[in-house]
Amino acid sequence: MNQQSSTATAAGPVDPLSSELAGILRALKLSGLKDTLPERLVLARQQKMGHAAFLELLLADELSRRDSRSATLRAARAGLDPMMRLEAWDDAEDLSYDRMLLSNLSTLAFAEAGHSVLLLGPVGVGKTHLATALGHAGIRRRMSVHFTRADKLFTRLRAARLDNSLAAEMRKIAAVDMLIIDDFAIKALDATETNDFYEIVVERHRRKSTIISSNREPAEWMAMTADTLLAQSAIDRLTQGAHTLVIEGPSWRQRATGNRRMTLDENKETRNAK
Repeated sequence: MNQQSSTATAAGPVDPLSSELAGILRALKLSGLKDTLPERLVLARQQKMGHAAFLELLLADELSRRDSRSATLRAARAGLDPMMRLEAWDDAEDLSYDRMLLSNLSTLAFAEAGHSVLLLGPVGVGKTHLATALGHAGIRRRMSVHFTRADKLFTRLRAARLDNSLAAEMRKIAAVDMLIIDDFAIKALDATETNDFYEIVVERHRRKSTIISSNREPAEWMAMTADTLLAQSAIDRLTQGAHTLVIEGPSWRQRATGNRRMTLDENKETRNAK
């Protein structure tokens, strides 16, 4: 008899849940326990748990499930791509950036202090991925998070002017713990958008964290705005004490194309060798 069979025999058979117990769990909105309760019963026998310890284990399982489900729902409402997490970050060798700074940012100390983060670099190096990943980290820390592309944010505010809901929208934007604005200054801002940018920065300055990704450096943003004075005031506030992570390297699309080409070449060489 192998070791796995011996362990199962020593632990005893896994008890099936009765329909009565399943009904009680549903009534108490604890149906998630059905998936783990049989295994937990086996573990309780193995470790000879007392009733209180067993109950604590079950409730901890349920709390973990609810936290995970809540985080998933809040991330979706925040507009975060579920695939763009820190653990999924492709730290390619041909990318150049301050890895220690990224590690520090992942602690979210910047958000707790109300500091801003600027993610700068050319197209396709992963700025959006890292901004989104920091958003997911904030969600897990039970922070309120909102992710938006810059053009969509300004379009939303322009629409809010038409139905007299601008003040309400601005209050929402000002209150969120972590505001992520992606692709900022990818195109020029008109007078209304420049003013909205100024208002957002002023309302959030030193109070809430703002993460901005951009293909342009802050020094270049001035030329992309319609009002130099407002833009200068906003940029000065935004960059004061901001954590700036510059990422340099080829686009992930170029890396992916290169990897595919290498695979095709290797397959061709293998076929020729045969």
